[in-house]
Amino acid sequence: MRVRFYKSVTFSMLSAVLLLTGCSEPVVQKMEGHAQGTTYHISYWSKLPLDPKAVELSVKTELELIDKGLSNYRPDSVIEVFNSKQNTDSQEVGTELVDLVRIAHGVYQASHGCYDLTTKPLFTLWGFHGDNPAIPIQEVIANTLSEVGMDKLEVVDATHLRKKQANIKVDVSSIAQGFSVGKISRLLEQQGITDYLVEIGGELQTRGHKPDEQPWRIALERPLPGEQHMQKRLTMPIDTNMSVMTSGTYNHYFEHQGKRYSHIIDARNGWPIQHDLVSVTVITPDPTVADAWDTALLCLGQAEGLKAANDANIPALFIQQQGTNLIETRSAALVALDKVIIE
Repeated sequence: MRVRFYKSVTFSMLSAVLLLTGCSEPVVQKMEGHAQGTTYHISYWSKLPLDPKAVELSVKTELELIDKGLSNYRPDSVIEVFNSKQNTDSQEVGTELVDLVRIAHGVYQASHGCYDLTTKPLFTLWGFHGDNPAIPIQEVIANTLSEVGMDKLEVVDATHLRKKQANIKVDVSSIAQGFSVGKISRLLEQQGITDYLVEIGGELQTRGHKPDEQPWRIALERPLPGEQHMQKRLTMPIDTNMSVMTSGTYNHYFEHQGKRYSHIIDARNGWPIQHDLVSVTVITPDPTVADAWDTALLCLGQAEGLKAANDANIPALFIQQQGTNLIETRSAALVALDKVIIE
């Protein structure tokens, strides 16, 4: 058995960020670091007199606050305190987690239960939270499925959640990076910054343009393990903010007897997806919604996913792997999306 872990990168930093070389005044400010188990890169510029160190400190402070609320890897986070309580009482979790659950529940329903924030026990069972993933026996998978289901999670009010089943656990990793990208983008805007590119773990949002008035351009990677080649180039809109979120089977998986088992688990049967859809990119102004939908559509597969995207008016690019060929399909909303040029 071979185990491979690839960072979720949906674009080339050379294309997205380093194309700024050669620009004169105003100076492009850049910051990068580690957060949420991955990396982040931010580029921005402004004609306003800003203190780059103060902006960077505000970003780091915001990322730390998000981590304290939504991280499944620290026992003192709001979400892990909620998970640890084995009862069906209403619990105060704050507006952010409630908002994420509301958004995710809508996608859960639209995907007929394929997308689900309560699959944490299945990830643990398959070993995707550790270094030794393996195929469980079917009986154990079936038993674990009894601990899964967003219908067992209730939104009480704007700040409270309640488990209808005491052992339910919530994992927001499939939506949190998009949420974080949105939070950091709004933080920059609150400081008067209207031209930026914010990227966390390959998920990104742009607004405005580069100092030479050229649009931000990014490159989607070819969705195959270990490859760093460009699949598509995107030219982002200048007059509005836009997010690009990608989910793929090539990022985090293990192989057993020549077969790939992705970390994308279908909550309806407890198994990693087995179809030929290897990547879905969603392009919308709302990064949180886009982050949930890219996972949901990938989970559903080509036929079901395309139908769901069309029904919900989601701009999505689907890529299937058939042998050595990559086949692209665009949802109706993506075909109609004229703000982003895809080449």
